[in-house]
Amino acid sequence: MSVGLAPGAAAQDIQSRQWYLKAMGADEIWKYSTGKGVKVAVIDSGVNSATSSLKGQVLADQVPTSVSYMATEDKDGHGTGMAELIAGTGSGGGVRGLAPGAKIVPFHVQSAGSADAKYQLKLTAPAEAIRAAADSDVKVINMSFSSPYPDSAEEDAIKYAASKGKLMFAAIGNGGAKGKAEYPAVYPYAVGVSAMDKSGTVAKFSTKSNYVDFAAPGVHIPGWCDGKFTQYCDTDGTSPATALASASAALVWSVHPDWTANQVLRTLIDTAGRSWAKDEPSTYLGYGIIRPRRVLIDKNIDPGPANRDPLYAENGTDADEDVTATPSLSAAPASGHPSKDAGSSSGATSAAAKDSGSGGNSQTWVIIGAAAAVLLIGGAGFAVLRARRNA
Repeated sequence: MSVGLAPGAAAQDIQSRQWYLKAMGADEIWKYSTGKGVKVAVIDSGVNSATSSLKGQVLADQVPTSVSYMATEDKDGHGTGMAELIAGTGSGGGVRGLAPGAKIVPFHVQSAGSADAKYQLKLTAPAEAIRAAADSDVKVINMSFSSPYPDSAEEDAIKYAASKGKLMFAAIGNGGAKGKAEYPAVYPYAVGVSAMDKSGTVAKFSTKSNYVDFAAPGVHIPGWCDGKFTQYCDTDGTSPATALASASAALVWSVHPDWTANQVLRTLIDTAGRSWAKDEPSTYLGYGIIRPRRVLIDKNIDPGPANRDPLYAENGTDADEDVTATPSLSAAPASGHPSKDAGSSSGATSAAAKDSGSGGNSQTWVIIGAAAAVLLIGGAGFAVLRARRNA
């Protein structure tokens, strides 16, 4: 929804609406890392590399020819918006990404619900794009899409990408408390992301699920209104939350290039904002609110074993299994196609407060207290609800 803002004329307006940058402590984060040296695959509706914020940020020449169709053409602005949230420079009044030093490798994949079947058939299947990204030197794969239908080829592709050391983030979906987590977030090795608002409250639209691993900002996020790229609008959903989680991983990996995907993910889990036991993740927030700043400022942080899966219980792997030994899986055509997620931002299920150990004035999030507790943050009261995974 919301009022469209023309990019050049309203630079200050657009960037002042990026509330999550201040909340996540971006100014302090960028003293440590901008994501430089890290490539992020954006598997979506294509990425328009000509927007002012993405000039020089999109590595279209690194997309394999077999999956490059329409890679830098985006008919609805979704993929471009995700890329800007990750690596936009903010130039020309555009959105500034959380990891503006990172680079984007774009993939344009098939999407459910399109009226143009012939056009969709020309596009790359998600499984093929994931495999292509797995065989490249990208470190993070962003999947801001969801589908209610499982796809064995897509699942195999994600397992293959995990065996290649990639870290993958996927939108959990916008079905709310009664919805079901969607694919690919359900698959092993896909890190599911839910959405929260500027108060640290999980959005009502964000799907409650055992497959939620992190929460990230996903309400009132600037994004392109459409594929004309003339205006930004407020957007809501687990899609932008996923993009910000991917950007968070890029920030950490840039500073610790020798870490594996397991180590990057483990440190993000260890530093996530929560008040419950780490081994009892929430169905709304997973392991908590993602806070890359806490990883970056800790010079003595322990990333743990390089080849041990920190989500072994969820992924069905053994705690001591070397995940890099996962066998390569043969390619197969995808049978299902994702639909980009959307959602409305009414309601909430839990709340967060300022990080008490920040060092500086930047605000980050820590989930507070017990069920039915009430916090006063900036004069407002927020109900807190500790929802946990089902046994």
